Amino acid sequence: MRYEIRGTTMPALEVLLEKGESVFTETAGMSWMSQHVNMSTGTRGGLGSILGRAITGESIFLTTFKADANGQKVVFTPKMPGQIIAHELGARQSIIAQRDAFLCASDGVEIKLHLRKRLGAGIFGGEGFVMQRLTGPGTIFAEVGGEVMEYTLQPNEILKVNPGYVAMYEPSVDYDITLVRGISNWLFGGEGIFLATLKGPGKVWLQTMPLSNFAEALLRYLPIPSIVPAREPKAEHEDKESK
Repeated sequence: MRYEIRGTTMPALEVLLEKGESVFTETAGMSWMSQHVNMSTGTRGGLGSILGRAITGESIFLTTFKADANGQKVVFTPKMPGQIIAHELGARQSIIAQRDAFLCASDGVEIKLHLRKRLGAGIFGGEGFVMQRLTGPGTIFAEVGGEVMEYTLQPNEILKVNPGYVAMYEPSVDYDITLVRGISNWLFGGEGIFLATLKGPGKVWLQTMPLSNFAEALLRYLPIPSIVPAREPKAEHEDKESK
């Protein structure tokens, strides 16, 4: 399977398939495709995988695109301005991703529910208790908001991050939540009262525009519906009686 990521702030992922090769995504995840591509939709995986996708807020159905001839293409586009990450996973190798990050993957990849073990990380970690664990072998493609920043943490090296900016990280990275010190920082800092601590070793991917920030920025420009109910027109017989 070959692929090409085109564009900048609104990129497109073009996956090139030879006969018999396939790629899968969530339902309604494909943008356009070649003529000789067979599309099939199903639950894919056992009951645990299905329940996991439902809990994370993702579709329980996944669609597979399989090429019936050589040189076929399937194109996927992200839901918001950002970047597409391509990451190769070996057999039994995994990556932990936020719930909305999965774009598509080659046929050998497995998607499962990932629960954070620490109570603090689950409650205040920005994505709740649940994330997604993507396990190889195969190539996964993830979408992140804004630009992507990659860091490779050394053993015991710590990076403190606003929780919503954590897009993906390797399982070897220890993820926890710490309390920001200082009441003045809580009240006037504007960064919240909790920060995620990512402790190495391992690689982390951060995003510069979380989906929640993007939605909040758009919200101020949306029209506010009137709370005063519209006046209903009088019935015709009422008008005659009043005369």
